[in-house]
Amino acid sequence: MTLRALIADDEPHLVRHLQTLLGQAWPELTLLPPARNGLEAAERIATEQPEFAFLDIQMPGLTGLEVAQGIEGPTRVVFVTAYDEYALPAFEAAAVDYLLKPLKLERLQKTVERLKAQLGSETDALPQAVAALAPARPAQALRFIRASSGDLMHQVDVQQVVYFHADEKYTVVQMADGTEHLIRTPIAELVAQLDPDQFWQVHRATIVNLAHLAGTRRDEASRLFVRFKGMGRELPVSRAYVARFKAM
Repeated sequence: MTLRALIADDEPHLVRHLQTLLGQAWPELTLLPPARNGLEAAERIATEQPEFAFLDIQMPGLTGLEVAQGIEGPTRVVFVTAYDEYALPAFEAAAVDYLLKPLKLERLQKTVERLKAQLGSETDALPQAVAALAPARPAQALRFIRASSGDLMHQVDVQQVVYFHADEKYTVVQMADGTEHLIRTPIAELVAQLDPDQFWQVHRATIVNLAHLAGTRRDEASRLFVRFKGMGRELPVSRAYVARFKAM
């Protein structure tokens, strides 16, 4: 298996330095032509799907953090920066490591070991992860729910629901006619009760009804959004669920 890495940095001499160190720490790794800014990095990662991306945080167009947040494929991210104050948001963006400039070979070798270890563990866990995206079919799929709108209670046909979206203490039930209802059932419980062939979870806070889906859209950072028939609102698809839409 050929492993590829994309380096994104707007300072050419720093790119060359990292290329040299990676050549020593991981000779088998294929280095793709570098990206010169955040927008190019986001586009290249979306189209080429490299196994690894080494991202500077401060770049023109998009920051490295914004690029990482928009990644929806298997690319693992390492941040390379001169600033230590971004470490927490970097790891919140699922970074494998956070390297401070000037880079040292010894420190980069530890990153390489971490990348190799994660690559092996994620490969082993892949069947379970794929299975987790498709919930088990309930014995009897939910057909109606009781929901409130103001002071009134309604018997709602789930076929007419466009999406469910968690909102603080409640779950908003968006109907095809534009009305909204509220229920207290959390998203995790709804997923287990709805027909998994028709209702897909696309975010920890969102379930969509495929019957009302108009399509998908990617923004300039390659983040995926779902669009609905007759509605202007779009909802984001989190990185964990993007793979489901590749088969559509």
